[in-house]
Amino acid sequence: MDTLRQILIQELEKYAGKAFNGYSYLTMSRDETRFVITSIGDVRGERIVNTAIVAQIADGTIVIDWDIYDKPLVDALLQAGVPREKIILAYAGEPSPEGV
Repeated sequence: MDTLRQILIQELEKYAGKAFNGYSYLTMSRDETRFVITSIGDVRGERIVNTAIVAQIADGTIVIDWDIYDKPLVDALLQAGVPREKIILAYAGEPSPEGV
């Protein structure tokens, strides 16, 4: 597994687990290029399901398609040593590789 993928999975795993009134789960594609954090819980007696992060690896970069956390994935990746030029914030309008 390449270093970029390793770091991404390591950081995404920190978002998974017990959450306020529920759990967050990390799922990934078989080829480990597409990743989703989904949260499931109860708020005031209502079942809530939310996609919190969607990310992928394409052309040697991490493309973050969606992120609603207070501590954004981009910050976690930067702290883990991923150079900013290796991260694309597609949800913020940054252009992503063709076909992604």
